[in-house]
Parts: sequence; structure tokens; C-alpha cells
Amino acid sequence: MNEATIVRKTAETDIALTLARGTGKADIHTGCGFLDHMLTLFTRHGGFDLTLTCKGDLAVDAHHTTEDIGICLGRAVAELAGDKKGLARYGYMILPMDEALILSAVDLSGRAYLGYDAEMPTPQVGTFDTELVEEFWLAFVREARITLHIGQLAGNNTHHIIEGIFKSVAHSLKKALTPDESLAGTVLSTKEVL
Repeated sequence: MNEATIVRKTAETDIALTLARGTGKADIHTGCGFLDHMLTLFTRHGGFDLTLTCKGDLAVDAHHTTEDIGICLGRAVAELAGDKKGLARYGYMILPMDEALILSAVDLSGRAYLGYDAEMPTPQVGTFDTELVEEFWLAFVREARITLHIGQLAGNNTHHIIEGIFKSVAHSLKKALTPDESLAGTVLSTKEVL
């Protein structure tokens, strides 16, 4: 599949999202400027096209907005991956962002797992609570049904660390979702299914 549309409405958020394999075009409106920035980077570095609107209960905080967008984006990635036939399955990236150095590795395994080893020097970037970065990726992997490892190898600027995470994961996903002609429409697994 080359495009996925997800609509999710709860008492806390109202989200409409379309994710496609593309050229990095982003039209993102979450109500949270920092999250918009991170998702725009993710879109560009992953080679996706992403249209996203979210009306969330930001008067409370950005938790529900961030988590629910992670849910929707994860579902969209699962739809793009489909049955995973002919896909590379694995992807990784060690990405420098100034003083920050972030490793990420993805397996389109069908099993939801997040290994997260990143420490944020500050509790907020602007008004965005930095603990929400882990919440976003946890929601994402549950719905995408992938294994994702994120490791901070260096960094002391919180903005750079988070930006490095979003860029690194985007590159890893792009590689994992890339067609591999040598697989000839099969799944890269001795089980023949993921």
C-alpha cells in the first residue's frame, strides 16, 4: 500500500491523518508547535508525505495529543507495510545532530517493542513536556507492531536530542519499508510470515 488514512475521534482528541510514500511534504497542524516541528522533520527525512490535523485537549496539556498522534501514525505505518512481502524489513541509522548522536533500529517484526534509552537534560522544550517523546514512540510501536530501539549515544541539548530521535527513526523506517527486489514478493523470515 502506498497511502493510509486514519481518522480517530475520542473525548480527548479529534485526528485526521494521511501518510503516503512520497517526497517529504508535510501539512501538519497539531496545536503544539514543537510536535509539528518534529513531525515535519520525520516526514522529510522518512520520505513520506503527511497531512495531519489534530484538535486536542491542549488546555490540559499535550499528553493526549502526542500519544494519540503516535497511535494514528503507527496505524498508518502498519497499513503502509501491509503483509511486508518484498520489504527490506530492517533499517537502522546513527544520526548526528550537532553534539547529539542518536541510534535507532527498526524491525517490521509484527511484535510491538520499544527499547528507549534517552535522557532529557530539561523537562520541557518550550511548553512541550519532554517525557512525552517516549510516550509518543510507545504508542507508535504498539500500533505499527514493530520493534524499535532508540539509543542516545551523546547529547546535552534537549532540542537536539529529540530532533535527532525523530530524524533517526524516520531514516530507519524508510530503509525498513524499502522494497528489496531480491525477496521477489516474499517475507524476509524463515517463518514466511510476519
